[in-house]
Amino acid sequence: MTRVFNKLRRLAVPAALASALTLALGDTAVASSQAGPAVGGSVMVVGYSSDRALRRAVAESGSRVVRRIRPLQVAVLRTPPAAARVLDGLRGVRYSDRPVLRHQLVDPGVAPAPVLGGAYEWQFAAARENLVPTSVSRAASAITVAVIDTGADVAAPDLAAKTPATWSVRSNSSDVTDYQGHGTFVSSLSAGSPTNAEGVAGFGGDAKLLAIQAGAVDGTITDVDESTAIVYAVDHGAKIINMSFGGPATSPTEQSAIAYAAAHGVLLVAAAGNSGQTGNDPSYPAALLQPLGSNGQAGIGLAVAASNLSGARASFSNYGSYISLAAPGENVFGALSSSSDPSFWPRQHLPGSAVGIYGYGSGTSFSSPEVAGAAALVWAANPRLAATDVAAILKQSASGNGGWNQDTGYGVLDVAAAVARAQGGAVAVPTVTVAGTRSGLRVSLSWSSRGAVSYRLYVSRDGGIPQTLLGSTTATAASRQFEPGHSYSFTVTATDAYGLTVASTPYAVTLPYSAVRLELRASPPARNKTAARLRGLFTPASKGVALGGRRLVLEWLDGHTWRRFAAASTNSNGVAAWTLALRHGSYRIRARYAGADELAPATSRAVTISVR
Repeated sequence: MTRVFNKLRRLAVPAALASALTLALGDTAVASSQAGPAVGGSVMVVGYSSDRALRRAVAESGSRVVRRIRPLQVAVLRTPPAAARVLDGLRGVRYSDRPVLRHQLVDPGVAPAPVLGGAYEWQFAAARENLVPTSVSRAASAITVAVIDTGADVAAPDLAAKTPATWSVRSNSSDVTDYQGHGTFVSSLSAGSPTNAEGVAGFGGDAKLLAIQAGAVDGTITDVDESTAIVYAVDHGAKIINMSFGGPATSPTEQSAIAYAAAHGVLLVAAAGNSGQTGNDPSYPAALLQPLGSNGQAGIGLAVAASNLSGARASFSNYGSYISLAAPGENVFGALSSSSDPSFWPRQHLPGSAVGIYGYGSGTSFSSPEVAGAAALVWAANPRLAATDVAAILKQSASGNGGWNQDTGYGVLDVAAAVARAQGGAVAVPTVTVAGTRSGLRVSLSWSSRGAVSYRLYVSRDGGIPQTLLGSTTATAASRQFEPGHSYSFTVTATDAYGLTVASTPYAVTLPYSAVRLELRASPPARNKTAARLRGLFTPASKGVALGGRRLVLEWLDGHTWRRFAAASTNSNGVAAWTLALRHGSYRIRARYAGADELAPATSRAVTISVR
């Protein structure tokens, strides 16, 4: 039968081009072994019990052997049309089947987007890959990850740095030139070099890459090619096999290949499928690795759904009882093959890239290799683990905290937590600290975070919605003056080179602002005297406010204007006193207080003084 690759293409383009370039091609298969045109018409796949039985079947049916998968006792025969019907009845033939084409379908499109998550390869930090100790990433060099796909552009800088081993089951050669492009993208996610200072970083650290070409340029792969590739990968030392393809039915050949890998202690990882909005049919081989009805329990491998930037299931992703866990798969960033069609794999300029070609893609095809790469790190962290142990750790350390659901299985991949769990430790999460001081209405802040490349400063007033005080900046301090009478809460976020953003504990400060009652009392001059005595009484509403040293000003009304003419400071009891020598006449006088950082301004009632 023919498999298809579980990917959607997403065009990350400027908004002006979105209407012209919005396109998402998926390839969830819908044909079954009873429908669709057979490949070649007279090509049959047979399972045989012994070499003697195969020779007898070939002789009696007039067939010839096109290919053999000896460890699985499977052969591909080209038979006369009439003989194809009698193969099942021959002694020693366990089954016979025709390879069946799966047809590509248009899946739901995902709208174009700019750089996501603060970094081009946002999925790296979203899965906490960047928190894995460097020593573990280096130790992964003992692990080989096999990618069964459409081949790989081994000259792409992220792959070339790994000097990958290659094999094409289609041409029986080491030439795996990726004209389709899918395999290069997948390989870069699973095992692209994280240390070549170019392009993207694969999830497998320094794990070795074995690129096996089994898919055609049109994005299809038969169960025979798949099974041949699985056996080749196992026999050539792969510990992990990624399969970013699937269809709605399985076959005995595929089942035998899966069993062969499991028997040899190899961890199989497969894409769950992209038909979440078009029927959600279970996808194989994923549903062989995490069986239908298992609700994520046990299994012999991992079936991976796609999550989006918010951590929820991507709308196109399959869901159901066979989902093991999820990984970022909506508009993720990866390497492109130089031999692929630019109209099918749009290029995205990557600042700082010298020679690589990169772009965005969506699909469970791109979630699966992230998990396969993460598995290499888990195994590197604890080489004593069995394949089923690695799978269990990846599930139990995912974002679901041990709980399972049909959308994302045990949750979204958390690579750092999985590695820590394998080592029996905990994740060291980056932190950002912020401190502050207040002088009057001025608040001065400072902050720091190890490994941060940019910060943002936010303020919330009186518990309201946080507002941005400083956008993306490399500054580590700021000083601002604020309005009195409010409480302010300051938070700093720090972003590292991978786009991971962490937030500080808020720094809170209250700028008190008390009302003031100001009273002016006057003692009129004695008879035949011109000296009047006035007392200003300063009374703040808030307790604990210093009463002394408050400067009060006297003003008199000159027709229509209040004019300042005297000032005094209060004593420790809040009293200011004046003795005024006044000419004959009538005066309207008041006291004023200009206010302070923590005190409101105030004006007394006017008093009238008559001097005769």
